[in-house]
Amino acid sequence: MSTPSLPAAVGLSPLVRSLVLIAAAIGFLFDTYELLMFPVIGAQALSELLQVEQNSTDVRLWAGRMLWMAALSGGIFGLFGGVLVDRFGRKTVMIGSILLYSLSPVAAAGSTALWQFVLFRCTTFIGVCVELVAAVTWLAELFEDKRQRERAIGWTLAFASLGGILVTEVFNAIVAWLEYHPQGWEWLNQVRISPTPWRYTLLTGLVPGVLILLLMPFVPESRIWREKKLAGTLRRPRIAELFSPELRRTTIVTTILSACSYGAAFGALQLGPSVMVAGLPEVQRARVEAREKTSRLQDTLKSLPAEERHHIQEQLQQAQTAVPRLIDDKRGQMQRWQEIGGLTGRILFALLVVYVASRVLIRLFLIPGLILFPLTYGVLYYGDFALFCVALFLCGLVTVAQFSYVSEYLPKVFPLHLRGTGSSFATNIGGRMIGTMAAVINTELLAPLFTGENPHRVAWAAAVIGTAVYALALLASFFLPPPRQEND
Repeated sequence: MSTPSLPAAVGLSPLVRSLVLIAAAIGFLFDTYELLMFPVIGAQALSELLQVEQNSTDVRLWAGRMLWMAALSGGIFGLFGGVLVDRFGRKTVMIGSILLYSLSPVAAAGSTALWQFVLFRCTTFIGVCVELVAAVTWLAELFEDKRQRERAIGWTLAFASLGGILVTEVFNAIVAWLEYHPQGWEWLNQVRISPTPWRYTLLTGLVPGVLILLLMPFVPESRIWREKKLAGTLRRPRIAELFSPELRRTTIVTTILSACSYGAAFGALQLGPSVMVAGLPEVQRARVEAREKTSRLQDTLKSLPAEERHHIQEQLQQAQTAVPRLIDDKRGQMQRWQEIGGLTGRILFALLVVYVASRVLIRLFLIPGLILFPLTYGVLYYGDFALFCVALFLCGLVTVAQFSYVSEYLPKVFPLHLRGTGSSFATNIGGRMIGTMAAVINTELLAPLFTGENPHRVAWAAAVIGTAVYALALLASFFLPPPRQEND
């Protein structure tokens, strides 16, 4: 298959078009990079800050709480960010939001208490929530032709899933590097950032801010928005207008679709690497073996004189760290496979969006999800790890493809003066605030209803949540409104 040609945009040179697409791709990539740090580092960070084991009840509860608290903050402030996008410009707000989510992880890396970690994860989420809406609206108005716009948004959004893959590989690389350099970088130790993988991973969040500051001076603001703003014909955005008779159906249906896609991601996918990994069959077997080996070595140690204990003490230390190392390895593999699936879903969406009608396209992803989620978390989680990873790949594919669908669809169904506000309401109120409640619903409401260890309870709750939100989204797809006329 040939690579799609670069979409054209009115009044933009080929160089500027390229820079626009590069800037959008970087923004979308690091949106996901920043968000998906938590499933990778969350259990390790919470374990250290709470001073408990990674498979403890406290980690389970705070993993769900943090996912929802951060998303709730992003939803509230992201909604007002959408209003700012319509009032002050797409590009301006996009720059500010990227700087916010670039600096926040750096601050989080220095956390010495749980409240600090929570605070800076919330501000990271706020920046991401605003940036997504600003960037999609910006692209939709720079590329005014329907097919060109769909291709531009579809292909740049595909980079969002690269963010998930990138943060996983960065975390794995940092883990491997610290095994050979346990003291880390001395200058970071001096500023109270200890050499732990989760802190070093957070520091990499500064990268997008640097890249965007280099690119943004060379790309334009939305021509349509700027012209109407200068002419004084741009209507003032009002949130209440989203519930006028003309837009009520559009607002409600898109909010439901966004909530369902985020519900599947937060109520199931993101809890896999952070919580469920500790209950995998291989991890359970390793835990039993490590416990038995530790007991034998401790008994041996008692019977040896002090000068002969060194070798046994090394073996004891290896036995005690074997399970955490295995958990980190399995966490990285789980995250990798579901993010590769998400990338595949983004690409598949970009290929189909130009040719398949909206209602048909969304159902191509919803119907398989109704089968995949109960099968993955209710059955395959307890069996062969390789087969479970294949199922995670497919769950990531059908879920993340919906993110691309909603992002591309929203600018087409709201008028120009409400594109940022309407898109922000559906994405942030529906997705970030309501949909992400699935994390807390899982860990604090549904999981306790099941029996077994904490990770197994979360897996069963994920199966229930995934099935429910996919069924609701499929029903909502029958009420999707048609796109509006261009630029009205």
